[in-house]
Amino acid sequence: MTAVYIDGDACPVREEVYRVADRLQLHVFVVSNGSRPIRPRGSDNVSMIIVSEGADAADDWIAERISAKDICVTADIPLASRCLERGARALAPTGKVWTEANIGNALAGREVSRHLRELGVIGGGAAPFSKSDRSRFLSTLDTLAHAALRA
Repeated sequence: MTAVYIDGDACPVREEVYRVADRLQLHVFVVSNGSRPIRPRGSDNVSMIIVSEGADAADDWIAERISAKDICVTADIPLASRCLERGARALAPTGKVWTEANIGNALAGREVSRHLRELGVIGGGAAPFSKSDRSRFLSTLDTLAHAALRA
């Protein structure tokens, strides 16, 4: 059975995941370290998983359990890479699909940006989340979920 794993501490598209999961009868795991608990709505197909505090505890929980038939929703590029290594699908909240073809460049770009921030050359932060991001995410999740169910 296909499941959706949400890297849940700061995910802006939980409701969209719940809608798709309800329609396609998928199980959803919202994984959080509890530092910013965001409780999912009461639903039999949604489980809230609280892991121990720590930088990668939620990522580790997801990466250890996700399978090739599952989908991970995350903005965390290293977690997306770990999920791809296990054959799973990975999707950013903006609707960007992480693939074997684009994850290497994303990891490298992340490291360059980190280094430039440390040097004070650039500031931190991501672009604001938009309505078009939400719409693109919903459409892409639906496509990925159907593909996972067919696989």
